[in-house]
Amino acid sequence: MTDWPLLSVVTFIPLICVLFLLPIKDDTEIGRRNIRQVALLGTTATFIMSLLIWANFDTSDPGFQMVESIELAGSGFSYAMGVDGISMLFVILTTFLMPLCILASWNSVETRVREYMIAFLVLETMMIGVFCALDIVLFYIFFEAGLIPMFIIIGVWGGKRRVYASFKFFLYTLAGSVLMLLAIMAMFWDAGTTDIRALLAHNFPAEMQTWLWLAFFASFAVKMPMWPVHTWLPDAHVEAPTAGSVILAGVLLKLGGYGFLRFSLPMFPLASADFAPFIFTLSVIAIIYTSLVALMQDDIKKLIAYSSVAHMGFVTMGIFAANQQGVQGAIFQMLSHGLISGALFLCVGVVYDRMHTREISAYGGLVNNMPKYAVAFMIFTMANVGLPGTSGFVGEFLTMIGVFQVNTWVAMFAALGVILSAAYALWLYRRVVFGALEKESLKAMLDLSGREKAILYPLIVLVIFFGVYPAPIFDATAASVDALINNYTASLQAARDLALSTQ
Repeated sequence: MTDWPLLSVVTFIPLICVLFLLPIKDDTEIGRRNIRQVALLGTTATFIMSLLIWANFDTSDPGFQMVESIELAGSGFSYAMGVDGISMLFVILTTFLMPLCILASWNSVETRVREYMIAFLVLETMMIGVFCALDIVLFYIFFEAGLIPMFIIIGVWGGKRRVYASFKFFLYTLAGSVLMLLAIMAMFWDAGTTDIRALLAHNFPAEMQTWLWLAFFASFAVKMPMWPVHTWLPDAHVEAPTAGSVILAGVLLKLGGYGFLRFSLPMFPLASADFAPFIFTLSVIAIIYTSLVALMQDDIKKLIAYSSVAHMGFVTMGIFAANQQGVQGAIFQMLSHGLISGALFLCVGVVYDRMHTREISAYGGLVNNMPKYAVAFMIFTMANVGLPGTSGFVGEFLTMIGVFQVNTWVAMFAALGVILSAAYALWLYRRVVFGALEKESLKAMLDLSGREKAILYPLIVLVIFFGVYPAPIFDATAASVDALINNYTASLQAARDLALSTQ
């Protein structure tokens, strides 16, 4: 398998499936069924092929593996793909969640089914491309192109305020990325290449690092999103269809954290060290403030959306702690959050498909007639809180250990977020699931269907498995994280030595 262009195959299988969908008309029930089946088959095939990436991955090698590179004559850049321990698992996460999204949309989307599935397939290709790109121009193309299908998904199949939410999402993320494009141009002029491997080895001048770091920060902070540029996320989540929310929370938010790990920390180490207190401040504010805002929500999806902002605060803290525990914890937290938040939005979709409302006050007592749903929702709620034995605990615990070694006050304030997350998550669960089943409209609701079990049960298994046994993830990321931290530390030490020698 190592002779295959495996990364390109995995990246472009969804686009090939689009070609099969184009001639199928969705004006009949048979046509719509065929479209769903082709999309499910394509995304499942993509996931199976992506597992071959992990199977052929050498965990002891910190560098990029399965590299494919084609020079594009006269363009100044190349089509280059490759994965390391930091990016490989995000590819697996993307391909794993996508078939679940297709299944989640099986009955809920009845209009323009073909266009809906095409949008998701194109989005999958763009997201995988971001994690595999080894040319910074190619990275930017995939990074920005992913906005278009997500914009369409929210704007066409979203809720009542879908147009407002989709434009807000698009404009926020595009505005930040314009500065990143300018920074990419400056990096090319200074380094003479757009190859990410060469850029990682290039020493940018200290003053230039500051401006480059700020330009990339503008894009990645909006993408995560960090406080105070997070306001597009609750609107996007509330208005997006269930599958759109799953991908938005599960994968798209991770592009910002991945960008910090791939570009900001290794390429601009001096600026990253200088701006670390700034990141810590924003992260702590995000953790505490958005947790308090989540407590005040009366819409289930909006509450989960604000909780995502809080959890991403732990990620940014861990990344810029710039030590082994912090970065490993941040990567684990992103992967874990992708599973947990995706699962929570799927749980919301289960009851929304039955009741067509997301108001917390519309529910209550669901444990009486939906016990399987209640158990699944409870497991994901506990994981979101960070209960030991679930994957949510491992990432938060490690990031806090990493930050504690750098700044005890930041770690202490961040710990308040763990308490607040328990408050809003358990409050939500109590109001939706516990209590007497008094509302007549709820009494006829049926428990999980076979399709819904097929969606939620694999997520339950993974959340508990990685909570009890996180070693597979740590083994895959350890070598690349070690190399990242060692290079970061060496760059800082060389800068300090140079400063002392010039005094």
